[in-house]
Amino acid sequence: MTFTLGPRAIAEGYRLAAFDQIGSTNAEAMLRARDGERGPMWFVTPEQTAGRGRRQRVWVAPRGNLASSILEVTDVQPAVAATLGFAAGLSLEAALQKVSIEAALRLGPDSPKYTLKWPNDVLANGKKLSGILLEAEAVGQRLAVVVGIGTNVVAAPEGTPTPAVSLAALGIQIGAEELFAALSDAWVEFRGIWDDGRGFPEIRRLWLERAAGLGERVAVQTGTATVEGIFDTIDETGCLIVRTADGERMQVTAGEVYFGTAASVRAN
Repeated sequence: MTFTLGPRAIAEGYRLAAFDQIGSTNAEAMLRARDGERGPMWFVTPEQTAGRGRRQRVWVAPRGNLASSILEVTDVQPAVAATLGFAAGLSLEAALQKVSIEAALRLGPDSPKYTLKWPNDVLANGKKLSGILLEAEAVGQRLAVVVGIGTNVVAAPEGTPTPAVSLAALGIQIGAEELFAALSDAWVEFRGIWDDGRGFPEIRRLWLERAAGLGERVAVQTGTATVEGIFDTIDETGCLIVRTADGERMQVTAGEVYFGTAASVRAN
């Protein structure tokens, strides 16, 4: 198969640059933006050799996995653009639900459960299936926003801080191309709801319905400090709100999140 946009994405004027192999789809998208590309445009490959995750970690994407980045050029402020990552998580979750219909019928109660982990992971049965990396840069008077979405289709890395899993290991035998077509159409829907940040209240509501660990014990490592408590909600700016033992509601802007038993281990 070859990568193609879904019919809804094509109708909305999205374009596609597909590569057999590339260093980083995010880097390519931003390079194009600096050279005058204004999107909206997808960059996609089944094999990425120099991918990056959050905090400059390496994102491993062997052949058969999906590395995709969407370039959108907007007039919003960087703080507003950051909330687009929540729309990306919803888009991937919707695409995964679509391509998993056959597996759900076949596996029944053993079919994977997809959830969204703050700030930007998609989990399957509590394990990391996908990571999202959002980058932004001024181009002229506007803001180029690149949202990278990497998904473990055929293989998952080992020894990661959060245990990872692939669709193949979950019994879902699809190709990266099929998942991408569904993702590109789902992006149109949730990008439209987001509406340059004006629709973030609805994005927030939908995200919280799918949130991993909501109402559970959580530990968040924020550089040198650890915030412990209960995952209460995300606020109107997308920050994590943790309710501590003394009832204080603390706002967390960035950090590594651990739930349940892992939260207890990380807090000690």
